[in-house]
Amino acid sequence: MATIKTVDVEDFINSHSLTRYQLLIVALCFLAVAFDGFDTASAGYIAPAIRKQWALSALQLAPVFGGGLFGLMIGALVFGPLADRFGRKPILCLSVVLFGVLCLWSAYATSLRELILLRFLTGLGLGGAMPTAITLTSEFGPGKQRSLLVTSMFCGFTLGGASGGVVASQIIPAHGWQGVLLFGGVMPLVLVPVLVCLLPESVRYLALSGRKQEQVARTLRRIAPHEALDHATFTVPENKVKGSPVRNLLSKGVIVGTVCLWLTFFMSLLVYYLLTSWLPTVINETGIPLGMTALVAAALPLGSTVGAVLIGRLMDRHSPCLVLAGTYGIATMFILLIGVASSLPMLVFAVFGAGFGTGGSQTGVNALAAAYYPTSNRVSGVSWALGIGRVGSIVGSVVGGALLAMHLGQPIMFILVAIPTIVAAVSMFGMGRHEAALRSSEVARTLPGSVKL
Repeated sequence: MATIKTVDVEDFINSHSLTRYQLLIVALCFLAVAFDGFDTASAGYIAPAIRKQWALSALQLAPVFGGGLFGLMIGALVFGPLADRFGRKPILCLSVVLFGVLCLWSAYATSLRELILLRFLTGLGLGGAMPTAITLTSEFGPGKQRSLLVTSMFCGFTLGGASGGVVASQIIPAHGWQGVLLFGGVMPLVLVPVLVCLLPESVRYLALSGRKQEQVARTLRRIAPHEALDHATFTVPENKVKGSPVRNLLSKGVIVGTVCLWLTFFMSLLVYYLLTSWLPTVINETGIPLGMTALVAAALPLGSTVGAVLIGRLMDRHSPCLVLAGTYGIATMFILLIGVASSLPMLVFAVFGAGFGTGGSQTGVNALAAAYYPTSNRVSGVSWALGIGRVGSIVGSVVGGALLAMHLGQPIMFILVAIPTIVAAVSMFGMGRHEAALRSSEVARTLPGSVKL
């Protein structure tokens, strides 16, 4: 009679070295969020061309950004719980198909109202892809390298955004802003068959649901081919939480962390999308040519990419919350520098540093959210934090247009833009102190003579 053994999936992944198969999963998620990042950032790069062709003011153009970001918010709030219920892989593939098709359709918009609607619908798919890719990467990553893997994977988003500046600078002069959207729609649709064929379902999700044990065994054999997994039962070190995954985000054990994460996401994405949406226009109004404007603005996602890798490494070695509190402080200083930059090299340096501190920190807080919640509502935790953040991004896109219309001058304008990064830094510091107090309390309860509460 065969002996049935129980395999803890999380311990199994943590106890083995990172393999090429896991790196393949990270690479596939990287490509998905790269096209997500390209399509999200494309609105900012094509905005000056649309404004010129359709003779729009900054305030008239603002709903183009707001519509897409509102779709991102709704997509995150809806698709996250669906991924916790139906699986990570099918929701990721569906999201990529959705934003690819609708980005293509957006290229054929003939009026401002039609473009706003299509950017909203595109945002639905963009909002579903990101949290699912973050969660898949986190759930296949060994504990000691998880933050670095998630932040490295998420560099796809910032690199996709940066490549948008390069692509836009080449395509817009020859084919107009519509060519950028055509490119942004075709590429994700090419990726979909690759995801369907090569991307596995999360083994933690399958183990928690108790389904498809053979599929779990096949996937784990790709990580450790010599392990004996025949007739094994697969588990995760947690119970499946009953009730709504969203409601459980506000349960007693995690409510303080949830509130801190939501506040940080809101402030962080407010600043990042304000800069992503309006920085090309601000730079262009200083007299810098349109082609050079896109390249200078591309320093923002490029800085985000460098920041993401370094911040992820620091988060694996030190307190993640305190690392993020410090990097949001760095963001504040560089945003202030943008407002007083007196030369093109200084402006590029300031934009790069602002990207390091805003986009890099946002990538780090994505990894923090993915590690904070249990498997049963992990995608919901990440997606609802992102959804709340999308509210901030919508506010940021509207505020950016309002600040431009007020003609405050760049120093004053960027002082106001820096305030949310200070709030994000304080929020992360507060979450870190709260989590440290909880750990100290747990240690005290286990000391000899202590009273267990």
